[in-house]
Amino acid sequence: MHSKNTDIALLLLRVTFGGLIIINHGWGKLIKLFTDPTKFADPIGLGAPVSLGLTTFAEFLCAGLVVLGLFTRWAVVPLIITMLVGIFVVHVDDPFSNIEKALIYLMAFLSIGIAGPGWYSVDAQMRNQ
Repeated sequence: MHSKNTDIALLLLRVTFGGLIIINHGWGKLIKLFTDPTKFADPIGLGAPVSLGLTTFAEFLCAGLVVLGLFTRWAVVPLIITMLVGIFVVHVDDPFSNIEKALIYLMAFLSIGIAGPGWYSVDAQMRNQ
């Protein structure tokens, strides 16, 4: 059972990290998806449009679900996978400073996945009706 402080902390964690990834990463990829999907990295060999689509799904749609606290534990899975690809495939040979942001996001989304969304979430409200 969560305390009120834990629930507020989970709300802050979800809104902050979910919101930041939408604003700083997902929105730009969403625009690119509809304008020029061929100009994107293909780190795992699926083709640039597919890689962009999967990344946009994670960083825009799934991050939005995390902010709302809707299907939260499922929504963090694509975000975690995206951060792992960023760390271990895209930026593997980069200096640590280039990996650090993806690592911070990874830890935040792992924490949300482990702890759940907390009381101040759509998931919790749906469970309690």
